[in-house]
Amino acid sequence: METEVKPKEEESIGEFVEKDDGETMPDAGNATTQDSSISNGDDADGKQEMVDLKIIWNKIKYDLKIPVDSTGAKLKERIHSLTGLPPAMQKVMYKGLLPEDKTLRDIKITSGAKIMVVGSTINDVLAVNTPKEVIQQEVKAEENKKEPLCRQKQHRKVLDKGKPDDIMPAIKGTKERLPTVPLSGMYNKSGGKVRLTFKLEQDQLWIGTKERTEKVPMGSIKNVVSEPIEDHEDYHMMAFQLGPTEASQYWVYWVPAQFVDAIKDTVLGKWQYF
Repeated sequence: METEVKPKEEESIGEFVEKDDGETMPDAGNATTQDSSISNGDDADGKQEMVDLKIIWNKIKYDLKIPVDSTGAKLKERIHSLTGLPPAMQKVMYKGLLPEDKTLRDIKITSGAKIMVVGSTINDVLAVNTPKEVIQQEVKAEENKKEPLCRQKQHRKVLDKGKPDDIMPAIKGTKERLPTVPLSGMYNKSGGKVRLTFKLEQDQLWIGTKERTEKVPMGSIKNVVSEPIEDHEDYHMMAFQLGPTEASQYWVYWVPAQFVDAIKDTVLGKWQYF
């Protein structure tokens, strides 16, 4: 009798495994696929219109399926679950810095889109960026003691040349994302023409002049300061601090005001302000 009962028990167990929720138990080869599916969505997602994205962080690619009506903030949470990178430490790029309050549909993100993520772990931030925060505070304190930058002699010699004829149009009182083309037509401290190109995939700022193009890693830029140009408040003068002191500031004049905040957010990351 026992020899007859045992095969039935094994058969019964086998049927249970095959019929439970209509799926078979995963073997070792299927485990990665199922884990990826779990991390990329939940039960509620299946009832919504979805997009399949490629998340690229630290030279590693992740597949992510997410509702197209998710906000940028929700996307950051999902990226956190994939990479372990806290949302506050993330710079998420898709044709510029991804806004947290808009949906993926609003930004016109479709399936197959590549989303670039730049950011460091908390330990890296404490080790590397704390000095940067100190520098920013010191720079701000010094700025408060000085006369307006645009009145200082070193800047007047450039500003007195007047607004360049080929400068990009400016809009006062608005904030826009970075344009898809380089910011051009501006002056540098020597009075030569300069253009700024934001290479988000490489996390670099390209500073181009007639003579050469400097490719600067955004993580090496210690601070970004700006000030409206007197009597031309729709344009700013802006400095990128490339080293530990003010002597390393690279000045750019006639930056359209609507892009100032986007430039700072892109170079420093929003988390730098908290």
